[in-house]
Amino acid sequence: MPKGPYELPPFGSLISFEAAARHVSFKTAAAELNVTPAAISHQVKSLEQELNCSLFRRHHRGVELTESGAYLLVALQRGLEGISEALQQLRSQYDRSGVTIRSSTAVSSLWLTPRLAQFWKSYGHISVTQVVTDLGFDTSKCDLSIFYGDASQEKANHHVLFRDRIMALGSPRFLEQNRITGIQDLARVPLIHLDAPGTGWTDWREWTNQLGYDGPLNSAHRVNNYTIALQAAQDDMGAVLGWEGLTSELVASGKLVSLLPQAISSPLDFYVALHNTASDRANLVFQWLAETT
Repeated sequence: MPKGPYELPPFGSLISFEAAARHVSFKTAAAELNVTPAAISHQVKSLEQELNCSLFRRHHRGVELTESGAYLLVALQRGLEGISEALQQLRSQYDRSGVTIRSSTAVSSLWLTPRLAQFWKSYGHISVTQVVTDLGFDTSKCDLSIFYGDASQEKANHHVLFRDRIMALGSPRFLEQNRITGIQDLARVPLIHLDAPGTGWTDWREWTNQLGYDGPLNSAHRVNNYTIALQAAQDDMGAVLGWEGLTSELVASGKLVSLLPQAISSPLDFYVALHNTASDRANLVFQWLAETT
């Protein structure tokens, strides 16, 4: 069955099908992928079973695409072309003489980008490229990375940018519509939950437990991206956990307000790590970020 946020079957079966469909030959596809024709046939059959439709018509002379197979081939090639273009752009960025910084979507939009705007006012001659991803990334391709984690375990040269307080936030309209006087009131209001396994982000249950409440919680909304979670809160959809260093501008502008006076200390640090110590420009950006916190 398809798994993951994009509901895709195993990628191997898609690659095998694309090669077989492009060549209209299991044998030629097998040679390209350095596997046996039987392996290609098995992958294609598995994909057909999952999709519950035939992708090829098989006969003694070979195979030919069905209408469904042709439709899937076009869609796959369009997607792979987009991926190829993005990879080429990233490779070309790494070859530039500027500085490359990796960060998550939330850190980039809420913290890093506004600061880079200030950096360029003084160092406009230095090109800084952001690699924004919420997935794993090869840090050898970057000069700097911003992490949310245990900085004491970091082996590279690093600097803690901030260790946050985490509070309950919502829109002013949401606060007006919901009477919230204590943590127990969270049991009856919609909460926006961040589903991001392996990232270390504190969830509502951890937050309330640290404040002495282990009662029921409302699980109305679930998202896998913190920026989307904050936008949902601004749209009056529910309460969200707010890391102070990331949400300070939203609170200062009145887009989000504190729902309760209680807060907890973040168990992890936001820190920047320097991977390319040989680059004078990377060192300059690292020192600038460290001094602006």
